[in-house]
Amino acid sequence: MEFTIGGRLEVRITPADVGKRVSVRCLVGASGEGSKFTDTVGVLTSWDDGMLSVTTKRGDRVRVAESALVAGKVVPPAPARRRGPAASFQELALVTARAWPPVESELLGDWQLRAAGGFTRRANSVLPLGDPGLPLGEALQRVRRWYGERGLPALVQASTGAEGTQERLCAGLEEHGWRREVTAEVRIAALAPIGDLDADISAVRTARGTDASWLARYQRSATPGPEVLKVLAGGPSVWFASVPGDDPAGVPAAIGRCVVDGRWAGFMAVEVSPEYRRRGLATAVMTALARTALDEGASAAWLQVEADNEGARALYDGMGFATHHHYHHFRYAQR
Repeated sequence: MEFTIGGRLEVRITPADVGKRVSVRCLVGASGEGSKFTDTVGVLTSWDDGMLSVTTKRGDRVRVAESALVAGKVVPPAPARRRGPAASFQELALVTARAWPPVESELLGDWQLRAAGGFTRRANSVLPLGDPGLPLGEALQRVRRWYGERGLPALVQASTGAEGTQERLCAGLEEHGWRREVTAEVRIAALAPIGDLDADISAVRTARGTDASWLARYQRSATPGPEVLKVLAGGPSVWFASVPGDDPAGVPAAIGRCVVDGRWAGFMAVEVSPEYRRRGLATAVMTALARTALDEGASAAWLQVEADNEGARALYDGMGFATHHHYHHFRYAQR
């Protein structure tokens, strides 16, 4: 990382650069033996009272004392991905939201307040794609009241790591007492290679609807209520997949869900019973669903995976998925 001009370190950022992507170097520890430099790249989200705040692409907020800053510059957006489909954050945010439709929603300016009886954070959080029409503090009070009236925790879904994402909102949420609870990656890939995977899909069954046996394998809801069925069946064009197993109650060995939305096919709810793992069933389910989506005209794929799910991330790496951006759910923490 190069900061120097003619051999000198220079600070070439000011408070006027808040909102821009920057690279900063600061000195940690007292000057002299034992001190070290640390480098941070991210969006400059604030510069007040001698303190800078930089939010990284993974959503970590780094605080830097102005007095410790030894170099800094504005840097261009991260280079475009070299493989897979081109996609903007706004496009993907809307496509992924349509795959998890709420049972109830209300607009607050450009923010969408979503509720579905508490089933899945994605359908029970604010989607803040724009201006709420109020100062942030007032908007968040309205959010807390709206979810409180429904007996639900107040959650806001905000994203980082791509051009047009919401680093400044994430920093603002933290300033108002909200804490990051879950971080996930939105990954994208070309769809055709997934459909072309060498997987045995002969046992995979696809259907437009779900049933009690599919829901029995689904681990996200112990006792599915009506809101679970509404969310799972919602979306532009929904497909369910299952692989029969030896369970006497008919619970499948593996399941999956796919939502086709224009050029996009979203994969979710891919689960395999523990005793059937490492047999290629997750790949078979996704391959079968990909072929179905290709028949509907889709050409690109997306999925969401929590950042700490190493097994799933490794599987998706092998299928060609790459991270487009991260999203985070923030919960209000009573001060």
